[in-house]
Amino acid sequence: MIELPIRDPCDLCVASREESWKIINENEHTLTVINPWQFEVGQCCVITRRHVATLLDLSDQECGAIMASAKRVAEALVKTYQPLGILTFQNNGVFSGQETPHFHFHVVPRQKGSDWGIGPPQLATFDGAGRKRGTSHDPSGDAQRLKRVQFSAKQLTETANLIRSNLPE
Repeated sequence: MIELPIRDPCDLCVASREESWKIINENEHTLTVINPWQFEVGQCCVITRRHVATLLDLSDQECGAIMASAKRVAEALVKTYQPLGILTFQNNGVFSGQETPHFHFHVVPRQKGSDWGIGPPQLATFDGAGRKRGTSHDPSGDAQRLKRVQFSAKQLTETANLIRSNLPE
């Protein structure tokens, strides 16, 4: 059995109900939202409307809708930020790094000089990303990094509006 994180109330359910300014795009099964932790400017998450915890809980229709939404926001991120690449990932259970018990699929524009730091170590080692290959993660700067990636509601609103303005028709 996959151990799930505990959050009550679910922060993604709350955001989808009470913080509509975070919503960049929506369809029958998903919402695409701006991530409150901007490890990379423009980082978004595609979440399910239905409260389900993991990939294993999704319906086939939700799976298709998630990928279509991820592709759509990735196209907007490329147009908005001209990134070096688009990182997509999703965690299932606490031992994979899942922190919220609600399915969410990250869509992240990667830039040179990334300060990904506390993300998956292999992602912080591409040329110019901030860590040399073979160097283990030093957690001593994580608190400062977390503070640096917390944007104000105003900044997040502006970022979400910019991405939304570049969504494909």
